[in-house]
Amino acid sequence: MNDLDARVVPARSGALRRAAPALLGYAAVRALGLVALALWSGVRGKDAYTLLTARWDALWYTRVAELGYGYEVRLPNGDVHSNLAFFPLLPWLERLVAAVSPLSYADGGFVVSVLASLTAAWGIFAVADHVYGRRAGVCAVLLWAVLPVGIVQSMAYSESLFTALAAWSLYAVLTGRWVTAGALAALAGLTRPVGLAVVAAVWAAGITSFLREQTSARAHVSTRERASTRGDTSTRECSSPARDRTSFARDRSAVPEGGARAGERAGASVIARRTQAPEGAPRTTDTSGVRLRRVLGMFLAPLGAAGYVLWVGHRTGDGPLGYLDVQAGWRNGFDGGYAFARFVADKFTSFPSALAGLGLVVGVGLVVWLYVVCVRQRQPLPLLVYAGVVTALALCASSYFGSKPRLLLPAFPLLLPLALALARLRTPRSALVVGAVAAVSAAYGAFWLNGSGPP
Repeated sequence: MNDLDARVVPARSGALRRAAPALLGYAAVRALGLVALALWSGVRGKDAYTLLTARWDALWYTRVAELGYGYEVRLPNGDVHSNLAFFPLLPWLERLVAAVSPLSYADGGFVVSVLASLTAAWGIFAVADHVYGRRAGVCAVLLWAVLPVGIVQSMAYSESLFTALAAWSLYAVLTGRWVTAGALAALAGLTRPVGLAVVAAVWAAGITSFLREQTSARAHVSTRERASTRGDTSTRECSSPARDRTSFARDRSAVPEGGARAGERAGASVIARRTQAPEGAPRTTDTSGVRLRRVLGMFLAPLGAAGYVLWVGHRTGDGPLGYLDVQAGWRNGFDGGYAFARFVADKFTSFPSALAGLGLVVGVGLVVWLYVVCVRQRQPLPLLVYAGVVTALALCASSYFGSKPRLLLPAFPLLLPLALALARLRTPRSALVVGAVAAVSAAYGAFWLNGSGPP
């Protein structure tokens, strides 16, 4: 955020209107994907709705909603697949929908995912619009919609729900709504293990804000001491309303210095509205209130994930680390990417699979490159921390390698450099690019879900 300018947060009545192009475009892309899935499934004699609501993880979520926790499957090799591995927020919502409507738990999961995907699209737009402007926000949403595994956004999975909570928590951080950010981070922690990424973003922003306040306070004291020694007018300048307004603008945002200007340096058009406080505006003195809300938000943020993990440990009798044992039963763990590297290397042992190995290497390289670009463009610290943790957890997990594209789905800040590039194009050309990619994504999603699909 610039020292003298504070980005306007759109009024609630105008926020939806501002996001309407992004949401309409997102709905159109997702509708195209569902139509392609229905047609492809019909040709293969499969039911598209069953693929969306009653396979893989979706079955585990509905079983939790219906019967609660305690179900497990013991495999011949000794592995134990327990439904304690699945966090509870989505099953709770499925149970709520089933309780207030004639829909089944599976139907409830689909309804929640559809609504959550729209909410996630809106949250992604809000974040990108806040940092880079409206046009980049629309492009970011469309790029998230046309991801090759975008069909997962319409499945009874937890990715859409998690992304919605994460995006709005990050937006709350960027706009200084600390309690809201912490509450949403806690809910994200009840949705997926990667909720830790949202907690890390909230804590990184909070700690940075505290440190910046301390630095500013020391600089202010030092300036006053020099002014009293020199007998000049610096003291009056430092205590002016304009200076106070500068401090308040920083308190209302977790964006590091220069972060919100990154889009302009990268060539993005200055579309987002800005405002300056008028001369004579009252000074902001509620610093203690801001700090209290920040501390409360940071306190709330980890409660969801920590609460569920500790409850699992208590239920299994294995203590605080009991959840790790549950994940080990699924052969899930964090090994720094060693198992994934071996999986990719094995692809190069024969020619047909070598092409898949090359694709994996290119894909991982693209993800790493996008994150480096995000850093170079000086995205706000919360976005960098969040995207970095999501990416690290996705790429460094030790099992279910086919799930990695799906696990990267919530890492939407990685799309912002591409959104900026797309926003620079003229509207007809950008529409042509998005349309072509959307068609390919719809066909791939239908093919993928009718084949191996997301484990």
